[in-house]
Parts: sequence; structure tokens; C-alpha cells
Amino acid sequence: MSKIFQATCNNGNLILDEKLSNEWEGKSFQVILVETDEIEVKKQRFFEFVERSSFTLPDDYQFNREELYER
Repeated sequence: MSKIFQATCNNGNLILDEKLSNEWEGKSFQVILVETDEIEVKKQRFFEFVERSSFTLPDDYQFNREELYER
């Protein structure tokens, strides 16, 4: 089972933004720290890539699967 939590570091302690449910009680965890800003930067880069790679199809464009797979 996995879950992504938001947390804040305060005086060297990691403080979760929400409480863990009882199902996590007594279990061990691996923690991977990723700065939220880093996620936002990657998301912004992705949307910029999509914007650069996008184009407008003509109004009369129709996708033809048979034509695509003609041999």
C-alpha cells in the first residue's frame, strides 16, 4: 500500500499535514523527500512542452483509421 502525504519540516522534524489512519499503525516506511516546488517546476515544464508541441487541426479534418492501417 502506498500514499502520498504533504508535510513540513520544522526544526528537523517532519510534520504531516494529515493524521495517519490506524491501518498504518506499527508499520515501517520508506520516505522519499521531494520538494513541492520541484514538482511544480516539472509540471510547468510539461505544460510548456505540450504548448510547444501542439497544433490546430483544420475544421474539416477527419481521422480515418482504415487509411492509417492501409498496407
